[in-house]
Amino acid sequence: MSDFRPLSARFSVAPQIGIEDVAEAKAQGFALVVNNRPDGEDPAAPQGGEIASACAAEGLAYAAIPIGHAGFSHAQIDTLDAVLAGATGPVLAYCRSGTRSTHLWALTRARAGDDVDAICEAAANAGYDLSGLRPMLDALAGER
Repeated sequence: MSDFRPLSARFSVAPQIGIEDVAEAKAQGFALVVNNRPDGEDPAAPQGGEIASACAAEGLAYAAIPIGHAGFSHAQIDTLDAVLAGATGPVLAYCRSGTRSTHLWALTRARAGDDVDAICEAAANAGYDLSGLRPMLDALAGER
């Protein structure tokens, strides 16, 4: 059963998805799947190539923005910005638990000037706590 959690009208996150979840994502109207999990992190989980192939078979766009132990970088935020700008519809991002995907979305939105309280509330409503990320979100929002 799919565990797609909306953060906004056009962006949802999920814990690790399986091949069968790609068809469900298509059925729910997603246009793009973003993989935030590095290949090899869990050899038992579907790897990026498998998900990319399933997306291609369903007519969904696919992008990989892996987030490993080094954490987040401006390059990853820039890449998500570019991917979202080119998306033709709603986006589903996933990682092991959905946390890294939520964090990357939040950092991207804060840098874009969205209200940090609203970002944190959207994440909390989806089951993700951004309190540890709050100083970075505030700093990014303050750069504008």
